[in-house]
Amino acid sequence: MKETNEFDVRVFESGLNSDDFIDDIESFVKNFSPLERNNLTLLRDHRTQAVFIECHIPASKISDLGTTDVPLDADASPDYRANRDVVADHAAFEQMRNDAMEGRRFSNIVAEFIDGDQKPLKIIGGQHRYEAIKEALEQGVDIEHGVKVYLQLDNEQRLDVQIISNTNISVSKELLDRMYETLAGAELRDWCQKCGLLERKQDFADKPGRGNPITVKEARSFICNYYLGKAVPDKEFSIRDTTPQLVEAGKRDPKIWKDTKQKNPDLWDDKDLQAAGKAFAGLRIAQMEAFFDGKSGKYSGPADFRHKAKNLALLAGWAFVAGCLSNNPPRLKRHYALFEKGGSKDPLRADLLVNGRHSTDPANYRGLGYRSDPKERGRFAELFWLQAEKGAGITKSGIELAIQEYEAKQANLRAKAMREKLG
Repeated sequence: MKETNEFDVRVFESGLNSDDFIDDIESFVKNFSPLERNNLTLLRDHRTQAVFIECHIPASKISDLGTTDVPLDADASPDYRANRDVVADHAAFEQMRNDAMEGRRFSNIVAEFIDGDQKPLKIIGGQHRYEAIKEALEQGVDIEHGVKVYLQLDNEQRLDVQIISNTNISVSKELLDRMYETLAGAELRDWCQKCGLLERKQDFADKPGRGNPITVKEARSFICNYYLGKAVPDKEFSIRDTTPQLVEAGKRDPKIWKDTKQKNPDLWDDKDLQAAGKAFAGLRIAQMEAFFDGKSGKYSGPADFRHKAKNLALLAGWAFVAGCLSNNPPRLKRHYALFEKGGSKDPLRADLLVNGRHSTDPANYRGLGYRSDPKERGRFAELFWLQAEKGAGITKSGIELAIQEYEAKQANLRAKAMREKLG
């Protein structure tokens, strides 16, 4: 294909001035030689005012000058990405690879053109197609593919494009959360890294999974429950509803998270909260290490046992109790020291939790630590509260008592509500 700098662009939108974008378009045409260079149309998304063109460009150009290594906020968080990970072993991706080899022309690739960058075509949506195109190019398949190219996006517009593009293939709520939090700033990620809940330079997981890093939902839920617990005087724990809450995933600014930040504007500098985060990170590590065989270099036992601290109900219950005991140093110390308990067993005693159940539980209930509903969260709060009383670790009798305490408390709260209704 003969490359040329000549092009013709038409403005379809009223009130849109092509002069504002002409330099970018000229550079784009020079770099990518789109098929439509003599008939380009400048369009605008009326919801966000984002400006774009749609065209077809050769696979060689996409591969050589394109990248999926795209930060959502290049200024504030340049090391963290909004794109979800490529699922290389998915059947649909394997079919996509085969199609590319056979000359399939892909469309709906979404990108932003940033003039001056070494890789100016930032692939925002269609990273699986991009990888398939690159592999096919290595086998000599160089044909044009359809690309929607955005120009001069701001962060809000970029976030919107990321969400729309990733929604095409059932995007996880965890990825949406990560994108929203990245745009909001680096505070939550930095806090998790400082506490050890994330490794240095590590980002939140973009999908749920036992072996994955902590998710935004988990991190937010931990912080919110710490402050919810802190609002409950420790002397009133037995008579108050102490059911931990979970922050809703997939929303820009969930109510409980928004409220927590507004009520605690200095939370990122809260040394007590940070201590709680470090203590829980220590518990997670100790739980994993209890199942690691140093001789073989492998983990033993059920995977769910070693990842038990990833259970949302357990995490929320532990954080709630940490907050409630923030003004009770002796009991708080015993709570934080749980990671040292267990002896030759794991500190969370997953083998005992699995047998924790109540007579009212359904037949398919697998034991404490497999669900995240309010009942499960409330039971864990009672369990950690009891453990902190003497600091003897988690025991069979402690689990049984915690479940009974939760059921009795809920019954009393229901009875109290009924009495209030009767006047």
